[in-house]
Amino acid sequence: MNYRTLFCTFVLALVAPALVAMADEKASSTAQFEQLKKLAGDWVAVAKDANPGDRVATSIRVTSGGSAIQETIFPGTPKEMVTMYHLDGNHLVLTHYCMLGNQPTLRAEPSSDPSRLVFKFLRAGNLQSENDQHMDHVTLTILGPDHYTAEWTACQDGKDCHIENLDFVRKHK
Repeated sequence: MNYRTLFCTFVLALVAPALVAMADEKASSTAQFEQLKKLAGDWVAVAKDANPGDRVATSIRVTSGGSAIQETIFPGTPKEMVTMYHLDGNHLVLTHYCMLGNQPTLRAEPSSDPSRLVFKFLRAGNLQSENDQHMDHVTLTILGPDHYTAEWTACQDGKDCHIENLDFVRKHK
């Protein structure tokens, strides 16, 4: 075996696992994104007494030719916020347009279970410092076609400062 063949074999042995990991991450992100698309519709919050209210708590729609998902949280209220989900290369990301006036972007962690999406802070617009209060991580758990939960965790000074647990059921017309 000549040196050129040996060198090419060595480089391929180093690069192949990274290429496989990138393909796996892309497949995971795509599966997660497709799972999110299935949530399109209006959702009501389940109250502490386990009865869903009548008022829409979040509305999800697929937009931009299927390349983005828009979630409007607490529509029509002073607390209304928008979260946009989309694929960015091999990653599923969300940008949350928060009532705090900042826009954190979070990236989903790869997972073999597309019904549980864990997003972690990546960067933010309008954030003077990462010590300022901002949304830091979000976990969405899809329990079925008509039920999902969301845990939104805000962070300040590097510590969790507010956790909002939301339980949603699909509003049927």
